[in-house]
Amino acid sequence: MEPAPNDARAWRDPRRPLWPLALAVPTLPFQAGGLVALTHVHAFWWWGPFFAFVLVPLVDWLTGPDGANPPDEAVPRLEADRYYRWCTYLYLPIQFGALVWACAQWATGRLPVADSLGLAVTTGVVAGVAINTAHELGHKREQLERRMSRMALAQTWYGHFYVEHNHGHHIRVATPQDPASSRMGESFWRFLPRTVWGSLRSAWELEARRLTRRKRAVFGPHNEILTAWALSAALFTVLTAAFGWRVLPYLLLQAVLGFCLLETVNYLEHYGLLRRRRPDGRYERVAPRHSWNSDNTVSNLFLFQLQRHSDHHANPLRRYQTLRHFDEAPQLPSGYATMIVLAWFPPLWRKVMDRRLLAHYDGDLTRANLHPPLRRRLYGDTDLAPEASVGRRRAG
Repeated sequence: MEPAPNDARAWRDPRRPLWPLALAVPTLPFQAGGLVALTHVHAFWWWGPFFAFVLVPLVDWLTGPDGANPPDEAVPRLEADRYYRWCTYLYLPIQFGALVWACAQWATGRLPVADSLGLAVTTGVVAGVAINTAHELGHKREQLERRMSRMALAQTWYGHFYVEHNHGHHIRVATPQDPASSRMGESFWRFLPRTVWGSLRSAWELEARRLTRRKRAVFGPHNEILTAWALSAALFTVLTAAFGWRVLPYLLLQAVLGFCLLETVNYLEHYGLLRRRRPDGRYERVAPRHSWNSDNTVSNLFLFQLQRHSDHHANPLRRYQTLRHFDEAPQLPSGYATMIVLAWFPPLWRKVMDRRLLAHYDGDLTRANLHPPLRRRLYGDTDLAPEASVGRRRAG
């Protein structure tokens, strides 16, 4: 039960002391090394995926969901509280400290290949969640936070995400034109190349258009994509120069794993959801019903409430501590960590999610964002606009 308005000044965030738990994620390589040193069990180099995809879902299951929202009157105070900002700021120094430490381990040459791969996967988990931290920072108006967002993306060579996510995805979300919105019937493995290349192409087009409009050179120092990639190149060059060529394959592997983790999250956040076109041809305004929501307590702490994605898209400038749960938003059956693993196995994903999507649209698949082969199988026309097919067929 939410407090009454006159009690808002007395309201305190019950999770306030728990938000620093998110900083456990960038320490995963250190945790792995410490566990190996303590136990001499080399399997702990793979601690990152175990932590993310076994331990967190287990604790999520034990603690359950948290549907509590801050009272509206307390939001300005929460937004102004810099404590929450420091929880995101501190991710970066720990993130890069862990990356340097991992390079030092690879450079010794004493780790067997299996252990080095385990450390690379663990570091990739850090890199993937770093993109989420960059996501939180990149939506803010303060220049410092935007710069930190681009820094956090350097580890994965995904600096173009800053451009595409803010100026592309948030405009086209839950439409067939958005490369980061997955379609019903589209497996993650088909979605992955489409979103990686589609988002890259979209980011470049958006940035080129912005620079042309401002009468600046596309290939120049004002190009935010090129400067982001230059930051990644500088980071990898410095690490390779400092630790030797031995570290480069593992740096590349953790980068790929990091952005693949991000794209898995993209896959599950809008699967099959579709905004309808208005009579003037524009898409309806983004609402909570256009994003899958999850409110599992522990994974929300580790992901700065990314799982309250419905409110984030409806109000992208809201800081993570003020994001709200909406009962009317479509709900995932579990937290992101569980759903990520499910997405990697398409038959299991379809068994769990297709019926939820069908229920969300009351059995009417003409209202869903369908993968073209599925649309052709259902309606016989790949190019048929979703809104043009209303009433032609209902699926039970």
